[in-house]
Amino acid sequence: MHAMMKREINRRELTCLAMNVYYEARGEPIDGQHGVAGVTMNRVLDSRYPNSICNVVHQKRWDYLRKRYVGAFSWTEFDSVPEPEGEAWHRAVEVAEAAIERRGEPMLQGAVHYHAQHIRPSWSRGKKPIAKIGRHVFYR
Repeated sequence: MHAMMKREINRRELTCLAMNVYYEARGEPIDGQHGVAGVTMNRVLDSRYPNSICNVVHQKRWDYLRKRYVGAFSWTEFDSVPEPEGEAWHRAVEVAEAAIERRGEPMLQGAVHYHAQHIRPSWSRGKKPIAKIGRHVFYR
């Protein structure tokens, strides 16, 4: 693959991951932001999910109860979102870079699910929580 094309793909993938961290966890502790990035990356590596960051972030599935397609990450269901900005955006980019480059120990090895603590989604029944970080619960 041409180096310029590879760099462009990497920039696009980095942006997708940083946006997911930003919109899903910008108000969370840094470990929680790394957790969201880790779940996203774990999905990329899991054969049950798409094999690119952008495709994982924007994956939709049919929800029979709601009779519509729903996003794997809630922010992707909005028609538009405000442009990421400020220190929170810079931090999200740093978290995304660390996750893509596999810097540091994987915090939530094998985790492919999480949800906010204030909800109890039906999919979480029968799954064992492996961590609570900030306002999120993470599962394998």
